[in-house]
Amino acid sequence: MQGFTSSERRLGPMILIVALFFLWGVANNLNDVLIPHFKKAFALSDMESGLVQSAFYLGYFLLALPAAAVMRRFGYKAAVVVGLALFGAGALLFYPAAEIRIYGWFLFALFVLASGLAFLETAANPLITVLGSPESSERRLNFAQAFNPLGSIAGVLLGREFILSGVEPTGAELAAMSLAQRDGFHAAEAHAVQGPYLVIATVVLFWAALVAWTRFPAAAVAATTSPDRSLSMRSSIRALLQRRRFLFGVAAQFFYVGAQVGIWSYTIRYAQFELPGTGEKTAAAFLSGSLVLFMVGRFSGTALMARVRPAFLMGVFAVINVVLMVIVVSAGGKTGLVALVATSFFMSIMFPTIFANSLKGLDELTKPGASFLVMSIIGGAILTALMGLVSDLSSIRVAMLIPLACFALIAWFSFSERVLPEDGPA
Repeated sequence: MQGFTSSERRLGPMILIVALFFLWGVANNLNDVLIPHFKKAFALSDMESGLVQSAFYLGYFLLALPAAAVMRRFGYKAAVVVGLALFGAGALLFYPAAEIRIYGWFLFALFVLASGLAFLETAANPLITVLGSPESSERRLNFAQAFNPLGSIAGVLLGREFILSGVEPTGAELAAMSLAQRDGFHAAEAHAVQGPYLVIATVVLFWAALVAWTRFPAAAVAATTSPDRSLSMRSSIRALLQRRRFLFGVAAQFFYVGAQVGIWSYTIRYAQFELPGTGEKTAAAFLSGSLVLFMVGRFSGTALMARVRPAFLMGVFAVINVVLMVIVVSAGGKTGLVALVATSFFMSIMFPTIFANSLKGLDELTKPGASFLVMSIIGGAILTALMGLVSDLSSIRVAMLIPLACFALIAWFSFSERVLPEDGPA
């Protein structure tokens, strides 16, 4: 593929890094199963269950700049190893959290896990963009990101088969249980996460060892240097704040992640609200369908970028999603659910295209710039919780107005590419 080196000594490191996109896809979309699972296991409101994403993406927000500092001093590879170690540690923490059955401890485990993912995404995304020509960076990153939905699908299937029990007692049935029966039910639901997350921890820590022992190209291990040896982090941030296109990209990424996470987090909720009587496993099948469409969209979108300018293609996809979300909000029922699932196809190219487009022309500012784009993932925490609040106050259908507005802003970013070029100062 254009932009990738043919050197055999780069093949092993490339496989190890591309695999990271699969691994964090598993972790990200297991959250979409955890939300309805914890809602049932701990009797939570929509907003309280949405805190799963808030804790998760808070880890991204707080650790992105430290990840950039590690990259600047020790290179991309070191940041990847640290990220995998934190990822594995967070997954291991699910075991004691399930034993003590305190929701807050699960949120802490998710925070630690996501802190590791902040290192991985801060390092892996820009590493892919620099392994080739700048002109093909969007296409190259879309190709690597195409393995992310494979992990997403695996995560949902893992959660559906090994975490969701399919046992959904009504409020009346719970009230009729004895205290011991009710406690036993909640204990069984809490313990269901232990096995899957132990498996994830084992795989991730093994992968950390592989990365640590594998010899990487110089570009992956080199510290940041410039003619004046190195820009300080403060100087880098000041310089980034002068880049209008970059700042718009950070905002677009914030709202994109908020839309994606919000839609996937509440797909099961929307299905059960709009189609009463739908079981959680059946509703999870609609989420699986969304992720399959996301994967298909990522591969087909990457192919289309050989003929269509990436930002323009993303703008067209964003406009289509605005129309689909209007249907989700206004029609509801099966029609609304089908429209909601369909948005995943058109979301597919947005994250990597915004990421690569925003980093163009940054040169020595690429590493701190990448950390800001990863920090913008906090949109998944803020907007998902906001959707939960709106749902509690009105309905999940009304809450879908939030991703509708997000797609409108992404369309604006896409079509403004030539108005705000990537190297234009503020």
